[in-house]
Amino acid sequence: MVIDSAKNALSESFIKQLHAVLKSGTSDSRNDWFAVGDYKRLPNEIGGRPTTAPEDVPKAMKALIREYNAKKERTLDGLLDFHYRFERIHPFQDGNGRVGRLILFKECLKYGVVPFIITDDLKLCYYQGLRNWEAERGYLRDTCLTAQDGFKKVMDYFRIDHRK
Repeated sequence: MVIDSAKNALSESFIKQLHAVLKSGTSDSRNDWFAVGDYKRLPNEIGGRPTTAPEDVPKAMKALIREYNAKKERTLDGLLDFHYRFERIHPFQDGNGRVGRLILFKECLKYGVVPFIITDDLKLCYYQGLRNWEAERGYLRDTCLTAQDGFKKVMDYFRIDHRK
């Protein structure tokens, strides 16, 4: 789904569809309060930090996507900034990290940035980088660059050119 949609503009409907695909059929989906494919109904937090209130999520997401889609240039830092802001909103009850990283992967494909996957060995560094993004962008950037190095090895194996 992400690869098939890589060239499309980012939209709320795509983001909600990603969430629906990821969370449909899970134990969460059987709970009345859990909105599969829709924004959260109950407050949540990330790493002990408050996130956007459920009633404010639609407006915050519309603004985030509008601002992001209006940008002319896309860089790794710009993609990471969008990702950070998405994670701070934390629009879904659960699955925000997975949805956010899939969006990041899609946008890397769209804008010619080498994509990456945050593997288990990088998760703690990734979380630390998100926590410190506003004060120090290098930590998250370096973690993602390390993940890119791993993805480049896969691309090299399949003889997919990643050099520009």
